Amino acid sequence: MKMMCLLACAVMLPTQAVELVKWERIPLPVALHVGQERIVFVNRNVRVGFPPELNGKLRIQSSGGAVYLHPSAGFARTRLALQDVENGELILLDVSAAEGKNALEPVSIVYQGDVFTATNSNQKDTSEPAAKPSSKAKETKPATPLPVVLTRYAAQSLYAPPRTLEPLPGVHSVSLSLPAQLTTLLPSEPVEVKPLAAWGLQGYSVVALRLRNQHTNKVVLDPRRLQGSFYSATFQHRWLGAKGTPEDTTTLYLVTKGRPDAAFIPEPAPADPKGQAAKGGKRDAD
Repeated sequence: MKMMCLLACAVMLPTQAVELVKWERIPLPVALHVGQERIVFVNRNVRVGFPPELNGKLRIQSSGGAVYLHPSAGFARTRLALQDVENGELILLDVSAAEGKNALEPVSIVYQGDVFTATNSNQKDTSEPAAKPSSKAKETKPATPLPVVLTRYAAQSLYAPPRTLEPLPGVHSVSLSLPAQLTTLLPSEPVEVKPLAAWGLQGYSVVALRLRNQHTNKVVLDPRRLQGSFYSATFQHRWLGAKGTPEDTTTLYLVTKGRPDAAFIPEPAPADPKGQAAKGGKRDAD
């Protein structure tokens, strides 16, 4: 299961964003396009239950904590039930399919109170020579890629209640040497970009930035328009509403390797008013 792509180009991010949705026991809407597969990263081992009216209309596959949905025909909103095989908890999706050409980004479900642990492949645990039978279920869980772990940790740090956020071993805050406002990250869109916070773990960093629409029109967020050298990009929402509406603001999570400051294109140097004045005075004298 490949969830992140390493950049080959220093100025464009060719990967799709991942839509983060939080499971709060309210059915999660998932839109599909006919003929296109969309992935839902459940991050749990689940069984999928679906009504018979979807037979022949929707192909469903589940593997390694991800559910793959591929509609062959359009259908109205229909409920899928994902059951956690370990604790029996139900996660409900309201899926619908319609014609559409644009590719839909994967969906990743975030759970309240989750703990995401990063595993260092070079670190060996010698305290127990053999695994206990009761730990088989934990051992068979797929390792979550570190960029995904950091992105989720950042999202939970900003939006989850503090009492539900358990520490991620080894994670640390990263001080940023970025300007208060970035104009080079998304210059093609009328969006104000401000850094919020950053965290690091095992050579990776995640930077959370606030995006706010400055225009009266809706803005669709496209990760391919981001300027910089980033490992992955995740928008909290896929679009921004018109300026002044509750939907005009969202959060962007950018994962980098090493210090995050170097991944951003430097801001243009401000003009020197004194220099301009001096030049102007010289021209007047001439």
